[in-house]
Amino acid sequence: MKIIKKFPLIILIAIFLISCKTSTNKDYPINNLEKNIEERPNSEKRMEIKFSCGEDGISEYLDDGWKILKEDSQEKICTWKSVPATKDCNMEKDKGCKITQPNKIGEEKIYLLGK
Repeated sequence: MKIIKKFPLIILIAIFLISCKTSTNKDYPINNLEKNIEERPNSEKRMEIKFSCGEDGISEYLDDGWKILKEDSQEKICTWKSVPATKDCNMEKDKGCKITQPNKIGEEKIYLLGK
């Protein structure tokens, strides 16, 4: 009777041991995956760079052989400033009356480069 109660445990252990067996099939050897990767020497490289608030370093990339594929620009906040919410607000003593708002708004340029 005790053997019948332990039968599911024996089955579970047997399944565990069978599943941990390593494969030794020599008919289908594992190929080196690095040899199967096709290298494309003439493939185009792409890169996206961003310049904000008056910065402009695109000439460095153009001198290095990169070409501009796409150019986009959008408005961006460059700096922030804190101002009092009311006239009688003391920002040093009461931090709850301080409002942060944009100080300087500039332009962010986004370039998609290709080589």
